[in-house]
Amino acid sequence: MTSVKKQGRTRAQESSNAIERMYITMRHLFNRGFYKPMGVSGETLRESLLVLRPEIYGSIAEDKAELEGLLYVIDRLPDGIEECTFINLTSEEGYKNSHFIPIIPPKRRRNCYRIDEEQMNIEITRGRSEIYDILTHLTFLFVESHKISRRVLIDEEGATTRDWVKLEAAIKSEEELTQKEREVAITHTANILGRTFNELTAARNKFTSKENPDRLLHIIYWLGKLAIEETLNNKKRTVTFSPVLRERLGHHLHGEIWADRIKEVLRENNLLTRPIHIISANMHSVMNTLYAKNGLKRYTSGKDELQVYEALSDNSNQSLRDKVFKHAKQNGMFYIEDASGTNIDVQLFDTSKFNWPLAPAEFNGINTDEKPVILVMDYAFGEQAYETMDELLKPIKVDSKKIHLNVKSISIMGKAGILEGGKGDIMIPRAHIFEGTADNYPIKNQLKKKNLEGYGIDVCEGTMITVLGTSLQNKEILKFFYNSSWNVIGLEMEGAHYQKAIQAASKIRCNIAKDVKVRYAYYASDNPLETGSTLASGGLGLSGVKPTYLITEKILEQIYNS
Repeated sequence: MTSVKKQGRTRAQESSNAIERMYITMRHLFNRGFYKPMGVSGETLRESLLVLRPEIYGSIAEDKAELEGLLYVIDRLPDGIEECTFINLTSEEGYKNSHFIPIIPPKRRRNCYRIDEEQMNIEITRGRSEIYDILTHLTFLFVESHKISRRVLIDEEGATTRDWVKLEAAIKSEEELTQKEREVAITHTANILGRTFNELTAARNKFTSKENPDRLLHIIYWLGKLAIEETLNNKKRTVTFSPVLRERLGHHLHGEIWADRIKEVLRENNLLTRPIHIISANMHSVMNTLYAKNGLKRYTSGKDELQVYEALSDNSNQSLRDKVFKHAKQNGMFYIEDASGTNIDVQLFDTSKFNWPLAPAEFNGINTDEKPVILVMDYAFGEQAYETMDELLKPIKVDSKKIHLNVKSISIMGKAGILEGGKGDIMIPRAHIFEGTADNYPIKNQLKKKNLEGYGIDVCEGTMITVLGTSLQNKEILKFFYNSSWNVIGLEMEGAHYQKAIQAASKIRCNIAKDVKVRYAYYASDNPLETGSTLASGGLGLSGVKPTYLITEKILEQIYNS
């Protein structure tokens, strides 16, 4: 038993060291200005990722191709990046005013631009976490590409296998493939990837887009083609960081513009001195909870709340969503679409302008000046949480006078990986610990486990770990945290960053009250300790509706009763 424990600890330590090496290396490469992922400069990143073997990247360390991890990565990178030899990470440098058409990845809101056949530019406006995210995904992508080249190259002269020749012919065909031709191409590609025909057929359906029904075959071909070019002709793919990005990073430029716009809208609508309750959440749950019942009276008749929320969460019911949004805009909601580059939209709710059906009876007797304004900000990304919250909590200057926001509470609702439970469960943190450092942030959480029990959802309470990147976690390091005295119940990317900004604003800078109330609650999007339950296995679907709206309702109840 002792030797097993010792071996487990050693593996966890190796994983922790690999994560630390990756982040030190990425910072070094950023300061350097460029690197070649499959060259000497990218060697440390590759080796660390292969030592780490993150759950989200599945079989990265094996000879066979990793398909679920590939889908996860491709959904977070711009379409066509597999064709590019040069990838340039930039700041917001004016490309939106050019002829270049923005390419926005399906699962990451960032503007990307295809400059020419060889170059893709990716705008970084969300801080270092976004750079880490992209470099990690690129490392995975290029490691997978060289698996392909190793399986198709026969000799150093450039001769390739028959499977590769057939795949290349299918890709270069000017006509759309027939079903028979497609299945022939899938057969050859399955041999290249070390996967079965069934596995590749199932994966193809997940990759398919309207524009390109054979997108998976296209991606595999271009990944292999560029890896072959690197192997035979030393034409290395290169990642560069623009001088403007290197100069601007860490200076809160986007966060300051974002926060100033919010405060200006508050001032324009005479809301600046009202009690303000900040919620970090999505852009639908608070609005739907406050307005759906009154905005959809005919539709909600005879339906329970969960049925209504599930219908509003269904992408096919856009007309219902539009009705709620229109009703909200007419009854006290101000919508601030982001123009700063943070990709964080904001909603302001003036509670004096509408009646929430679940509000306590005594709420109507409160003076208008004392009725709260609810400020909902969309999800931040990693370190961006500190930047945006730090800027938001600063006072505003009006006629040379400093006016401090009357912030009464800050609530954080988010998705997180769970270590004890499954998808859709709820986690209530008592503290956040910051991975890779000795930083820890105990919190007096106004949300308690008892507030959310009795609704048919499992709830756990304990410590959350704020990780440097969800895509870098593996079972060994998570088991270590779970089984240690830290009592870690889940992992997420923003909690410690938010709490660092809140503590600085309340206890050091005195920008907000020292006794500001905080609420944190997370619903489980995945369980990285369970095979088949990682983020790469797919989203929550409608199973996330109930925990999302339960947490939202409890936050609003506490705000209305404060």
